[in-house]
Amino acid sequence: MTDTRLDVLCIGNAIVDVIAAADDGFLAAEGLDKGAMRLIDADEATRLYGKMGPGREISGGSAGNTAAGVATLGGRAGFVGQVARDQLGEVYRHDIASLGIEFTTPASEGGVPTARSLVLVTPDAQRTMNTFLGAAQLLTPDSIDPAQVRDSAILYLEGYLWDPETPRAAMERAIDIAREAGRKVAFTLSDSFCVGRHRDGFNALIDSGRLDILFANEAEIVSLTGEADFDSAVASAAGRVPILVVTRGERGAVAVEGGERAEVPAEPVDQIVDTTGAGDLFAAGFLTGHAQGRPNAEALRMGAIAAAEVISHYGARPEADLKALVAKALG
Repeated sequence: MTDTRLDVLCIGNAIVDVIAAADDGFLAAEGLDKGAMRLIDADEATRLYGKMGPGREISGGSAGNTAAGVATLGGRAGFVGQVARDQLGEVYRHDIASLGIEFTTPASEGGVPTARSLVLVTPDAQRTMNTFLGAAQLLTPDSIDPAQVRDSAILYLEGYLWDPETPRAAMERAIDIAREAGRKVAFTLSDSFCVGRHRDGFNALIDSGRLDILFANEAEIVSLTGEADFDSAVASAAGRVPILVVTRGERGAVAVEGGERAEVPAEPVDQIVDTTGAGDLFAAGFLTGHAQGRPNAEALRMGAIAAAEVISHYGARPEADLKALVAKALG
């Protein structure tokens, strides 16, 4: 690919995850839909946090997790997201910087706290997310550094950030800058929750021809297209975007480019502990492979390797040397 300073620049919600174990009874008592994500306000965040068991604070956020994966795979990653000038904001900035990720977005001063997601993990490894967006939704178009976007081979955007109007405008500006510079733009649908809220907007974005790579999981692509089954949904979406990448959990993943379909199985995992971040790390693997000029089948395999590593432990950031794992598998 074109020689640039960064391989992937990720834009998304800067969120600190608070992860705790829970059982199905707790979810039922709280009226929570297992495996889904919901947005909550500050009061609900305080109330639910008080009822959760002991938790671990780990920097997260979908695009931030992807940036971490790219960096761990040996890629050059950047991140754009809004934190506040508070304790969790400093935790987030430290965690990003420690991985060598370029993060230059100034902290906000308005008193709105850094975003946090209360993640409840059930014994079947499903994660139910309760997210207070806080300062993350204050990302403005002025926060986008045009030079940074132009100097990134791939711009990667998360659907979660499409919800608030101001960050959406920031993402639209970044897309325009990337397109004008001849860079590639990748977008993830993020969650069926997001697709349900923004189906028309997502479809309009896809049909505008401004995306080069679209990421989705099986439920999201079916919801987006309105088709009855997976194969019909993939066929419907594949003709509307240059590269379509769809994950299927334990059934692996598929990529379609120019009518050519590549498919890989899921990587074996001794024990699935926490599925938080599986899609984020899969995207990291695929994007890194794509930036390296690998064929789609190899990029898919890199995604599967990264996803398998992250679901083997708590938290959405890799703990093993992903670059070494990929080298062992692919050379």
